[in-house]
Amino acid sequence: MLLKELGYAARSLARTPGFALTAIFTIALGVGASTAIFSVVNGVLLRRLPYADPDRLVLAWGDLRNRNVLDFPFPPGDIPDIRAQGTLFEAFAGVVTGAAPLTGDDQTPEQVVTAGVTTNTFSLLGLPIELGRGFTDDDGTPQPQLAQQGGGPPQPGAQQPPRLPGIAVLSHEFWRRRYGGDRSIIGKTIDLGGKTTVVGVLAPGAELLFPPTTNIERRPDIWVALRVRFEGASRINVFLRLIGRLKPGVTVAQAQSQMDGIAADLRKRFPIKETAGLHFRLEPMQKDLVADVRPAILALMGAVIFVLLISCANVANLLLVRAARRERELALRSALGGTRWRLIRQMLSESLVLAAGGGVLGLGLAWLGIRLLASMGPASLPRLDAVTIDPLVLVFSAGASLAAAVIFGVVPALRASRPNAIEALRPTGRASGGRAGRWLRDSVVMVEVALSFVLLIGSGLMFRSFLALVRTDPGYDPSGILTFTVPQGRGGSQQRAAFIQTLHDRLAGLPGVQAVTAATPLPLDGAIVNARWGTDAAVADPTKFQQANLHLVLPGYFETLRTRLLSGRVFTAADNDSSVMSLIVDDRLAAKAFPGRPAVGQRLYVRARGNEPEWYDIIGVVAHQRHVSLTEDGPAAIFLTDGHVGSGAVSRWAVRTAGNPTALAGPVRAAVTALDPLLPVSEVQPMSALVDKAMAPTRFALVLIGIFAAIAGVLAVVGLYGVLSSSVSQRTAEIGVRVALGAPRSSILQLVIGQGLRLSGVGIGLGLVGAFALTRVMNTMLVGVKATDPLTFASMVVIFFGIAWFACWVPARRAAGLDPTVALRED
Repeated sequence: MLLKELGYAARSLARTPGFALTAIFTIALGVGASTAIFSVVNGVLLRRLPYADPDRLVLAWGDLRNRNVLDFPFPPGDIPDIRAQGTLFEAFAGVVTGAAPLTGDDQTPEQVVTAGVTTNTFSLLGLPIELGRGFTDDDGTPQPQLAQQGGGPPQPGAQQPPRLPGIAVLSHEFWRRRYGGDRSIIGKTIDLGGKTTVVGVLAPGAELLFPPTTNIERRPDIWVALRVRFEGASRINVFLRLIGRLKPGVTVAQAQSQMDGIAADLRKRFPIKETAGLHFRLEPMQKDLVADVRPAILALMGAVIFVLLISCANVANLLLVRAARRERELALRSALGGTRWRLIRQMLSESLVLAAGGGVLGLGLAWLGIRLLASMGPASLPRLDAVTIDPLVLVFSAGASLAAAVIFGVVPALRASRPNAIEALRPTGRASGGRAGRWLRDSVVMVEVALSFVLLIGSGLMFRSFLALVRTDPGYDPSGILTFTVPQGRGGSQQRAAFIQTLHDRLAGLPGVQAVTAATPLPLDGAIVNARWGTDAAVADPTKFQQANLHLVLPGYFETLRTRLLSGRVFTAADNDSSVMSLIVDDRLAAKAFPGRPAVGQRLYVRARGNEPEWYDIIGVVAHQRHVSLTEDGPAAIFLTDGHVGSGAVSRWAVRTAGNPTALAGPVRAAVTALDPLLPVSEVQPMSALVDKAMAPTRFALVLIGIFAAIAGVLAVVGLYGVLSSSVSQRTAEIGVRVALGAPRSSILQLVIGQGLRLSGVGIGLGLVGAFALTRVMNTMLVGVKATDPLTFASMVVIFFGIAWFACWVPARRAAGLDPTVALRED
């Protein structure tokens, strides 16, 4: 029976292909958009992590509460205490990622992504080995006699693994790419700044999943066993990120209580941890991984559900108009004995056929949408490249299509199942159902307008945010700058210093080059180096120490980046020496350290090298650089010269040119190769690309919400136009009488446009209430604008009324042009 009903419904719809195709495409827009976004929700928020028993995995963070620092890495010296006292944990693993030049394998030198991991990392995460073996405890045994190979100067707080020779396991993807899957690689030696033996290859897909702010590389090329003697290691130099596995049955709350006790014990034993206010915090890995992006993804899911509802409302209106036109047919069926349930079943069958067609087309649109999302998604959106149409997404798509059929089909079916047989079968052939159901169609249109207006407000807020982001002064001029990475030169301090100076001079001599500098890190490149600072007050009271970003730079750094000097002077060549105790601070740190006083000429107590702070003279104050993000100011900054810490710490270069910076890529590579053919040049890109990457999350949300708002607005306008066109058609005789009695054309225009604007006004009023309540969930996505920004709300009201007026004007113009004699004959 059901198949028979569906077959009849399909044949009935085929007789009105224009209506059927319009309805199917409208449904497809809603189902396709919602399926595409749900695939992101599924892949990013819902899908289990690719580890063994991931629900028992937690990330451990250090918080320095007295310095307002969160998510601090761990020093190696604290690990034995955490492992010994953490009885509720099966194990802890430490990881850190970085980059190193790969040589010594008879192939072109290459800068590779490395992960320094404790030897239990693979077993803790459940990462299988495809070839060879994983790490053993002996692989992590330090070898002091080799510790100086490939050393380089210390970098306090830098998240970089020790560059020590040791034991390595290759990622499957890197093994296939560089070595073509050669199984004989096992047991061979490569050079990562020290001789390293390859003992294994991981199975495909091995990855490290951490929140983006930690700068842990997701897919390292080479995993190296950390050769650190944790007992007696430094409790100050921090670089490790910790992963813990809870014992079965242990809750995060129970484990957190134990970690609180461990932190309290360390604070009691080590005064520096007490003065910093060290606390440990545990977060479930899956939850923590998406904590920053969850609000944005859920906001997008809410927006796309609005699009689906608007699509359903639009199709419901189409079905109401179709039912009104078929009232004579339905009345005849009722008069011939057709039951109400039979009529409802017939109408719902048509809705199911439309929903099925829209669902299939929507799935195709979703596939295209996922490709688009993958290409434009920001790097801060974890696992976006793994988003796909899996069985759960297919179930959602089918469910959305079925729900749509119910939503847009039930009300028209109920309305059509009660035809006024006497009125509909009159000889005049004039059915009254359309007029009687006008209030219902009007209500649907008002709901469409309200929902689409909420989305329009959301897109307006995101547009304002993006404008604010574009207008933000980052504290430097990224235009015309080419950035790239050159690893630290080999040899001792003097050799590295000579290499850096020679490379600087050769780059400066390239045609078109205006200025050259190097730093660790450069703004927005993702790296973080921490420094502790204080004034005279911190000497007497260590709790007065504060945290800042530390930048190691070459003289000429501020001139190359065009960062404004506010007072004092910039670095000169004479400052690039380990004996010179001078530094530069930004205006944020100057205001904190010396409020109301000039900072130049003052002293600052800073730990930048060694284990203890030293006194430095402040020689200059520069404008604050937005180093971590464009959406917020970020930490204050301290600048020291590369030579002060021993030369060779800088690895990120910036070359300014008057022309296209990408044109310098070839000459830059040639200049480095001419100096040392074993040093690879990597991460070659304009600095503007780093800025674009920083803007990507806001641009991503703007584009998606803008697309959804545009779709919703078009559907709402089409719905409004359809209702008014239907109303004009039903009121043809009335309009004819008005014209015949001398009503001017303007009054007819006013009559129809007024009806449409009244519907729009009610819908906008409802939308304003909804927008005030719902846009607050966008707070974390907005930059420089409040969720209740009056200008955005007012401008969107004006824009929407303008669009609505145009949608009303078209049928109103047709009504005003009616010939009264023709109109009166139609009744």
